[in-house]
Amino acid sequence: MEAFKNAIRKMTRGICYIGMFFAIPLMLITTIDAIGRDLFDKPLPGTIELSEYMLSIIILLGAAYTQQVKGHVGVDFLTKRFSGKTKSVLEVITTLASMCIISIVIWQGFLEGINEKTVSDMLRVPQRPFRLLVSIGGILLWLELLVDLINNFQILFGGRTNE
Repeated sequence: MEAFKNAIRKMTRGICYIGMFFAIPLMLITTIDAIGRDLFDKPLPGTIELSEYMLSIIILLGAAYTQQVKGHVGVDFLTKRFSGKTKSVLEVITTLASMCIISIVIWQGFLEGINEKTVSDMLRVPQRPFRLLVSIGGILLWLELLVDLINNFQILFGGRTNE
C-alpha cells in the first residue's frame, strides 16, 4: 500500500512541476505585454489568450499537489478540539464527498473535452487539450483524495496516529 501512495505522490509532484514550469513564461509575457503597452503603446498580441491557457495549466496541474501538502483552505475552529479518531471520521466523510464531486468534474470534463472542436479567436489554439486537462487534473486530485482516505481508514482501524 505504501508503494501505491508513494507512486501517486511522485506522479502528483511531477505533474505539478510541469505546471510550475509555465509560471515563468506567464510572468515573462505579462511583463513584456505591460512594458510594450505602457512604454511603446504596442501590446504583445495574444497575451490574454496565452495567459488564460498557462493559468489553466498551472491551476489544474497544481490542485492535486495542493491537496498533497494540505494547502487547500480549511476551517478547523471546531474540529481542532476533536480527538484524532473523531477528526478522521469527519475527514472520511468530507473526503468521500469530495471524491464524489471530483468524479463528476472528471466525467463532465472528459465529455466536454472530447466534444470540443473550437479554437481560440486570435491565436487559433485548439480548445480540446485544455478542456481535457480538467479531467487529467481531476484524476490526480481524486487519487490524492484516495490516499487521504486510505490514511484516515488506517487511523480509524489500524491504530495509526493522526499525522
